[in-house]
Amino acid sequence: MVPLLYSYRRCPYAMRARMALLRAGIEFDAHEIVLRDKPAEMLARSPKGTVPVLVRPDGEVLEQSLDIMQWALSAHDPSGEWTRAQQPENLALLSACDGPFKRHLDRTKYPERFDGADPASHRAQAVEVLLRPLDARLQKAAQLGGDGPCATDLAIFPFVRQFAAVDPVWFEQQPLPALKAWLAGWLSHPLFTAAMAKLPSGQVVRFPPWPALKPPPAGPAATR
Repeated sequence: MVPLLYSYRRCPYAMRARMALLRAGIEFDAHEIVLRDKPAEMLARSPKGTVPVLVRPDGEVLEQSLDIMQWALSAHDPSGEWTRAQQPENLALLSACDGPFKRHLDRTKYPERFDGADPASHRAQAVEVLLRPLDARLQKAAQLGGDGPCATDLAIFPFVRQFAAVDPVWFEQQPLPALKAWLAGWLSHPLFTAAMAKLPSGQVVRFPPWPALKPPPAGPAATR
């Protein structure tokens, strides 16, 4: 029996879960949900109704993306990618990403959903709260894990990707060279390509282990 992951291709939380499972070399079944018709079995296991949700082989249900990442990478982590993500600097960046940055990202991308939201103001605050600190950090090393990636790279990348896609022309004009090199590297990385495979909605599809994990690559932006 393999784990079952309820997922949605474009959800950044689900992206980080899929990337971690693939990075760890874990074979799993993926159920690509339909947002307007969520499967009853998923809701029975996780009434919160959001993805990702992972059903482990032992039946335990993990409802949070970071818990899925920890389960996958801490148990299958020969290069220490989960361990390096626990450094104080990485924990602070992840907290900024999942907290204030995500709040500003939502109000930049979907201002109509939030009464009185000024998308330009939230866009500027998103840059200050996460993107400038990220750029400064990535000027010192190619990845947040150092010379190679760690779980923090996988966890933050999908949200930076989503932010950059709101207005690509504006984003490209921003003086964030190290961050943009890091983002471009991950966008073209085979791990991301594998994680973004299009699956038939409402069906369960087996994800094989990612073959490039022998050994893990040094990092997509290592040659910049």
